[in-house]
Amino acid sequence: MDITIHGLDGLGASLRGAWHRTMDTSPQYANPFLAPEFAAGVARHRGGAQVAVLREEGEPVGFFPYERNAFGVGRAIGLGLSDCQALVHRPGVTWNAHELLRACGLSVFEFDHLVEEQQPFGGYVTGTFASPVLDLKAGEESYAEWLRGAYPGLAKTTLKKERRLSRDVGELRFVYDERDPKVLRTLMRWKSAQYRRTGRMDRFARPWIVDLVDDLFQVREEHFTGVLSVVYAGDRPVAAHFGPSSSTVFAAWFTAYDPELGYYSPGLLMHLRMARSAARDGVRLMDMGRGEKEYKDWLKTRELRVGEGFATRPHPVAAAHRLWRRPVRGLRNTVLAHPGLREPADRLLKTVGTLRTRKR
Repeated sequence: MDITIHGLDGLGASLRGAWHRTMDTSPQYANPFLAPEFAAGVARHRGGAQVAVLREEGEPVGFFPYERNAFGVGRAIGLGLSDCQALVHRPGVTWNAHELLRACGLSVFEFDHLVEEQQPFGGYVTGTFASPVLDLKAGEESYAEWLRGAYPGLAKTTLKKERRLSRDVGELRFVYDERDPKVLRTLMRWKSAQYRRTGRMDRFARPWIVDLVDDLFQVREEHFTGVLSVVYAGDRPVAAHFGPSSSTVFAAWFTAYDPELGYYSPGLLMHLRMARSAARDGVRLMDMGRGEKEYKDWLKTRELRVGEGFATRPHPVAAAHRLWRRPVRGLRNTVLAHPGLREPADRLLKTVGTLRTRKR
């Protein structure tokens, strides 16, 4: 196996095409977070992003995007934002994790949404987690008919709330692929406020993340399209979502809604409308990402498994990184896995968020 390292900003058309063809060979690599467009977007806004290209007999057969710092600490490309991570390779290709890390100049590689099939990294996985997905089926029936067939338990309540929203605020309208950048700014503003209210880190307080989302919003390719979806009541945006889509997989990413209209469950309305429209657009899977949320349990048809952990080579930097990062992750996962701990932690974060919001 020959492994070469390349910058993502200047990746040529030939290698990008080979990467796309490699994604097409296996369904588990069809996720848009595994596309070169996402990796290149991260590279434009963060330093140290690279891709290792694996070749057999001179032919590119695998692509491993990653971020590397000056000390040889590596992380999955877009760690903390990406909901799917992997070395994208053709079926039957075998590779060795130690050889890969050595070729990349990495002492450690951190991941948190690793595709389950990545066997060479299997020994380094410290935990696996459910990632709910929704299998989509295209149909020509009306939205109400589709909803009653797909979600009979939710249909009555959802349609009632939609009618009430139309009556109270304005006629309901859904745009699957909205191209107005002002609405994208509205979504970011709503999401920032939500992060602050709930005591979470405000991702959109980080300029590079804002710039990345702005950048990806402009991408219109087969294997990666930045899709902004919006529910309107009259001319008023009620809920919005921005996420990437490939030709077959739609990744749920940033969803937010007008907090004044929370009574109408606009986030759920958003996901239901989005699922139907994505299916009509040819998408076959909506990946809702790792994490326990009530709406995910309502919508999912099954679950994938993703792994987190640290692939390492013997090196003092690798040992130090694991000693620093692993306890933090372990504590977080323990809290999230136990409702008796998770609910008090949520209440504490919301209290902190309320205090933080009042000070602004």
